[in-house]
Amino acid sequence: MALSKKPVTGMKDILPAEMQIRDYVIGVIKETYAQFGFTGIETPCVENIANLSNKQGGENEKLIFRILKRGEKLNLEKAETEADLVDGGLRYDLTVPLVRFYSNNGANLPSPFKALQIGPVWRADRPQRGRYRQFYQCDIDILGEPSNLAEIELILATTTTLGKLGFKGFEIRINERRILKAMAAYSGFAEESYDLVFITLDKMDKIGLEGVEKELKESGFEAGAVEKYLGLFKGMEAAEDSFGWLLGEIGAYLEEGIGENLKEIITSVEAVKQADFKMVFDPTLVRGMSYYTGTIFEIAIPEFGGSCGGGGRYDKMVGNFTGKDTPACGFSIGFERIVLLLLENGFQIPGAGKRYVYLVEKGMPADRLCEIMREAQQAREKGEQVLVARMNKNKKFQKEQLTQEGYEEFREFYCNPL
Repeated sequence: MALSKKPVTGMKDILPAEMQIRDYVIGVIKETYAQFGFTGIETPCVENIANLSNKQGGENEKLIFRILKRGEKLNLEKAETEADLVDGGLRYDLTVPLVRFYSNNGANLPSPFKALQIGPVWRADRPQRGRYRQFYQCDIDILGEPSNLAEIELILATTTTLGKLGFKGFEIRINERRILKAMAAYSGFAEESYDLVFITLDKMDKIGLEGVEKELKESGFEAGAVEKYLGLFKGMEAAEDSFGWLLGEIGAYLEEGIGENLKEIITSVEAVKQADFKMVFDPTLVRGMSYYTGTIFEIAIPEFGGSCGGGGRYDKMVGNFTGKDTPACGFSIGFERIVLLLLENGFQIPGAGKRYVYLVEKGMPADRLCEIMREAQQAREKGEQVLVARMNKNKKFQKEQLTQEGYEEFREFYCNPL
């Protein structure tokens, strides 16, 4: 079989210029989140397959990279089901591993626990712009905090980070899973059909109100329920205070205090935010993960035209491991998409010192080479970045390549200087 020099489909090599920006972004993320009291953790890339396929990961559970059993445990001849072949999988997000981590180590962690986790995840997805099969996620989560202080802190930490990276005019779209359920109940949908209704609603930005109506009716829902449901969205469009109007319509189906809780999150964030962004209530926001139990939110950056991160509250998930529910809320920044936008916009790392290249002619005497190396070392001690390299025959092309890598000044050293 011929060897392939290309990466596996959906994965990519990262060249030095991008790697520098990735390292810078991770540095900003870590520094900013630390200022908000988040502490770093790390979990394995591989999780028990039962943890990954517990019907809480939504569509992502269809995208798991499964791992075969090893050694004597793998018996292909006697295998009858997938369970006979597979016992693990590559994690598709960082939330499931975090919850397992917290369930296993909670006795040794403070309460509330503010976690920061950065690492690769894998999904057997269809590759496209800003979407890969291996990609980095950067998550912050607060476990053990039942109040909306968790949502407020998560949104402020994430938006402050985006502001430091130069993003402006973006939106944090916010909704509540219990509001979604109340809207469905008000319209007359059966509770067991909510997930299908929400999956269709989630396509609103792509297929529009008419497309949602058509798809709901084709799914077999009664026309009356569909009309009543879509009437809520039409009513919000016409109302001056869309959120207040909606709460007035569905109030009988909504738990007391949920609307006020969401208002408090929005007004609190708007009052103290540091970055240039808007909080926007979006009744069409669904989020695909079925483990969300309350507030949900997404980052919408105009230049990308799609979500650049999101999260929400998942108060029931820890209980699946421990038998005792623990309030939990998290926010994942879309690291790969953020880096993509920075690269496309020609982002330059601020405050970076000059980068020098010392080009040394081939055949340089040893004593002179030592002098050049000492000069380079002295420059490095002053905080400068110096690359010492042999001079190529095609010096012009060599300089062009190094300039593309961000090197600004060149010094040339010859065996017989004039």
